[in-house]
Amino acid sequence: MSAAVLVAIVAAVGNLLQGWDNATMAGGIIYIKREFKWENEPTMEGLTVAMSLIGATLITLCSGGISDWLGRRPMLIISSVFYILSGVLMLWSPNVYLLLFARLLDGFGIGLAVTYVPLYISEMSPPETRGLLSTLPQFTYTSGMFLSYCFVFFMSLMKSLSWRLMLGVLFGPSLVYFALTIFYLPESPRWLMSKGRMLEARQVLQRLRGKEDVSSEMALLVEGLEVGDETSIEEYIIGPPNELPDEEKQNTEKEEIKLFTPEGVSSVVALVSLDKVSVVLHLLLDTESKGSMHFPHLGSMFSVSGNQPKNEEWDEASNAKQDEDYASISETDDSLHSPLISRQTTSNYKMRQGSGHLQSGNAEGIGSGWQLAWKWKEGEEGFQRIYLHEDGVTRSWRDPLDGECTKAAALVSQPALYKKRLMDQHPVGPAMIHPSAAADKEPHWKYLFELGVKHALLVGMGIQMIQQFLGINAVLYYTPQILEQAGVQLLLSDMGISSESSSLLISAIMTLLMLPSVAIAMRLMDVSGRRSLLLNTNPVLTTTLIILVIVRVVHVGSIVKAAVSTASVILYSCFFAMGFGPIPNILCAEIFPTRVRGICIAICVLTFWICNIIVTYTLPVMLSSIGLAGVFSIYAMASIISWAFVYLKVPETKGMPLEVITEFFAMGAKQTTDAKNHGNQGV
Repeated sequence: MSAAVLVAIVAAVGNLLQGWDNATMAGGIIYIKREFKWENEPTMEGLTVAMSLIGATLITLCSGGISDWLGRRPMLIISSVFYILSGVLMLWSPNVYLLLFARLLDGFGIGLAVTYVPLYISEMSPPETRGLLSTLPQFTYTSGMFLSYCFVFFMSLMKSLSWRLMLGVLFGPSLVYFALTIFYLPESPRWLMSKGRMLEARQVLQRLRGKEDVSSEMALLVEGLEVGDETSIEEYIIGPPNELPDEEKQNTEKEEIKLFTPEGVSSVVALVSLDKVSVVLHLLLDTESKGSMHFPHLGSMFSVSGNQPKNEEWDEASNAKQDEDYASISETDDSLHSPLISRQTTSNYKMRQGSGHLQSGNAEGIGSGWQLAWKWKEGEEGFQRIYLHEDGVTRSWRDPLDGECTKAAALVSQPALYKKRLMDQHPVGPAMIHPSAAADKEPHWKYLFELGVKHALLVGMGIQMIQQFLGINAVLYYTPQILEQAGVQLLLSDMGISSESSSLLISAIMTLLMLPSVAIAMRLMDVSGRRSLLLNTNPVLTTTLIILVIVRVVHVGSIVKAAVSTASVILYSCFFAMGFGPIPNILCAEIFPTRVRGICIAICVLTFWICNIIVTYTLPVMLSSIGLAGVFSIYAMASIISWAFVYLKVPETKGMPLEVITEFFAMGAKQTTDAKNHGNQGV
């Protein structure tokens, strides 16, 4: 996984540049005001700072569809170009108008980085480490702020300094980021798959996973092209013959299913319980199955009859010898383990009534204990895909010789490439199509109105809105003031450090304290999970906000007030960095289907920027009307509401493949709608 880690680190440099720019602007605006004599023009000062917010909002508004059309990698390249241009212009900036334009371009770069770096990392990462790698942008962002504050602090100690140099230094690391995105970052394999570019997707996965056989993950990406219809949850119990209850053995003959893996074909006996949604699987080893004439390559999907029409859009991975046996393709390219349907003839293969065929990807599954399989069963069920997951057991469900039973949960639904209308044309085997025929050539806004997508959008937009209304901007904005009350600035002034330098040093110390918290979050993201971190860090945020209100209202000694306020601010900032700092962007990159992931995450990040602007510019108004205690009271109430929202609406996505997450959202949304419709009918 070293390749995936390095790719994530390179992509996260975009967020490091964002943190660097934010901190340098916080220090540079002090000296910009002096040069342009803005002491009595707060509007120009605010506009200069806000231009990056405006730019980020504008670029996010129009980038969603472009990302699903052009790809993820081009968006990161464009982001680095905007960073470079803004750095050059800020280094020059002969007048305020060019400075404002440079800040606008800088906002374009920030907007693309904030939106697509988490999405890109999420699509590239394996499920087991996706949380850790997706937290890297928050870590690099905080690191960028810390390094920038240190840089600006040392510059502020100079007798003569240039704010142009302070801001224009961004040009250097931006140039490095541009080179890395051009020469090192590959395109997202999920996006490539959505466009039918199978060979490129396989090559990227081989590089990221460090192995030749990526057939299971390729098959998973194929299934990610569509969200299953009529998804149901089933329960499986898997064990050797002697573990099957005697009363159930007599019913196994008619429910035989075959399980296909690269190691061989295993017979699976399924007993369907009619009184509850459960299936009992009985796993038997079929040692004669290796080299089956019907399945020469056991890593491929279910075979299709040879009279399937040729698809002119097949790429070179399937086009080389599409009319020959799949084994011949393997001889041509030993590293090609396609999850596609082999084009061999299976006319000799007959299925009897009451039997089915369950086929798996490779033995390693699709990550975090999940296994992808397919089955064909005559009757109403037809051809179905199955996402299997072990249910807290120590033995793998693929171990047929062990004497212990294994529980497994299963999501069963219609596969992505199955078309019922083709069934009449293909009486033998399931009717399948190639991914290129199902690929979206351009984004379709109609998908946003599907039940699962609408539900995910509600969660994504809600969590981004909550993040801003928790008051992080207000707390960080008033950190220097609170720490000044604690006597920190007085101590620094006694050391000969000016007030401007003191505030910069204090900000650097605050960001330094946040770094270990982000590191802890990286460790816990794939252990405790996203939802757990949100629910457990939120009460600390609420408590610290309430304490800040109390010390403002209750008359206490100045030393006690300053000490308690300082401790509250530090705790608030650290626990925010562990939970609501990184997790909203991580969740938004995980919960949407591949075909609309770019559009949906852009909508969520647009919500983030709009709420950011609202909170930033209503803060002075609220301060003048209800005071700092009143402001923190509102944020404390918002924190309580946010806990309820997370508890009721935000699911746990730890360790799940992205395609399984979207399946759960679609199923949950449909069940909710059906329940409402049933209730209305009852009334």
